[in-house]
Amino acid sequence: MANFTRRAMLGAASGLAVTGLASAQSLARLPATSADPALAAGDGAYWRAVRGLYDVTDEMIHLEHGNWGMMARPVLEAHKAALDRVNARTSIYARREFGGDFQPILAATAAAIGAGEDEIVFTRNATEAMQALISGYNRLRPGDGVLYADLDYPAMQTAMGWLSARRGARVHQITLPEPATHQAILDAYVGALEANPHIRLILLTHLSHRTGLVLPVAEIVDIARAHGADVLLDSAHAFGQVDFDVAALGADFIGLNLHKWIGAPLGVGAVYIRRGRTGDIDPYMNAEQPPPEGIRARVHTGTVNLAALLAVPDALSVHAALGPARKEARLRHLRSLWAESLRAHPGIEILTPPDPRLHAGITSFRLAGQTSLSENAALATRLAEEFGIFTVMRDGLASGACVRVTPAVFTSEDEIGALTDALRTILASTPG
Repeated sequence: MANFTRRAMLGAASGLAVTGLASAQSLARLPATSADPALAAGDGAYWRAVRGLYDVTDEMIHLEHGNWGMMARPVLEAHKAALDRVNARTSIYARREFGGDFQPILAATAAAIGAGEDEIVFTRNATEAMQALISGYNRLRPGDGVLYADLDYPAMQTAMGWLSARRGARVHQITLPEPATHQAILDAYVGALEANPHIRLILLTHLSHRTGLVLPVAEIVDIARAHGADVLLDSAHAFGQVDFDVAALGADFIGLNLHKWIGAPLGVGAVYIRRGRTGDIDPYMNAEQPPPEGIRARVHTGTVNLAALLAVPDALSVHAALGPARKEARLRHLRSLWAESLRAHPGIEILTPPDPRLHAGITSFRLAGQTSLSENAALATRLAEEFGIFTVMRDGLASGACVRVTPAVFTSEDEIGALTDALRTILASTPG
């Protein structure tokens, strides 16, 4: 938990919140649970208490938490206090004190992903982070190949395609296997690299926003290196949803979000560049000449939301107290309650495999044979209007559109049960 500078502490004494304090007091009231994440995942009393940290709407059963994550109440309170503080003092605070307050925020974020403070820089979201990495990657020569997959995020696919005009790259796309297996995923990347030995850059989506598929990142990074290729890793949905450590992943370039599964305020992402690789990403276009060596020169966001950054330590405190491994196990548990109970039904296609290495909380589905955008949009609408369950249609898969289900750690088993019952009702009424 980060501490503020002396000036910030003096500000707190006059009625302003100290970063992390509200979080610590709220989290101290959580009941004990098992140290074993698998056992804790089904501890109803514990997760009901966790739910009490959030102002969950009763408007609908909310199963679309992939867009961005709800702030826990102590994070929201810290954000509001920081917003009041920044709004009242504007550039007096920004120019005289924020620099001191920023260092603990940077340190806490770096520590949370296992990085050094010189290896990360904040952005406003993972899209901005990944576009900075893709556009700035300077090791490509005309005729070199770049590779992405059908499950990658649309804006990142577009940016990879842009490298054709920008760098003279040859662009390749692969379709990831469906249903996926661990070996089939590895084989897909090996096959692409062996068929196209000129590939020098690979976009990987750590955890797909389309289906929830989790890639075996470390193994693919090793395969890429053996074939002379670098990996740009899009971890927008992974940080906070699966246990996360940059050393274990092995990727040298990563884009992150803190407002999805970490639960920071909207408008906080980050770029990670492994120490020693900064020179392989060009400085931003308006960097001074000669450009600085550090990672800060690789991103230029202009004025950022200072209040959102000030609440990051509170979000990281909540994340750490719930436990990354425990959160991951809880999300897998909620996902499997519905996905695995319906997998054998011939009328439904579950688009992430049962292998726990290849999924977390997000999983998409479609009714058998119904692959169009209109069919899946109608299915999501039916879930909302007939059953009061909010999901979202996703497209862009080579196999067709689908409906995405995204619980949060505070989602109840009863809410998952309602989804299962609704899908059984829909399946019973579907011809064939």
